[in-house]
Amino acid sequence: MTHYTAEVLWLRQGQDFLDNRYSRKHVLRFDGGLEVPGSSSPHVVSPPMSDTSAVDPKEAFIASLSSCHMLWFLSIAAKQKFRIDRYFDAALGVMEKNAEEKMAMTVVTLRPKVHFSGERLPTQEQISQMHHEAHEQCFIANSVKNEVRCEPVL
Repeated sequence: MTHYTAEVLWLRQGQDFLDNRYSRKHVLRFDGGLEVPGSSSPHVVSPPMSDTSAVDPKEAFIASLSSCHMLWFLSIAAKQKFRIDRYFDAALGVMEKNAEEKMAMTVVTLRPKVHFSGERLPTQEQISQMHHEAHEQCFIANSVKNEVRCEPVL
């Protein structure tokens, strides 16, 4: 068993708070010391109470799925001796009511575009198989109940 940590810090900083007009800006701190500005989504809480330049939880969720898939894909490709020069994913999450009538991230679609180089290039079938394997191995995808799709851009 392995444990992972993240710290989330929010400070009132003199705001009234009880009037519900307080900043949702906070700090996400990771175990290596990196601090990332966080906030509620401006789609949920209007600015200036939300910070549009900060990462909101929905964006972080989508990014974690995309990042996990990418890391597995890179590992699988390297083991198969396929050289990757660039990996880009424009992931998309859909927030809507789920079967229980609760707002949820119901679908996350990964759309990775991978650039290979070298003498040994994978076929489209091999690329699809590597994406399938990456999805099966992704710890984050295995941890969520919403649908996670992978639609590689070839």
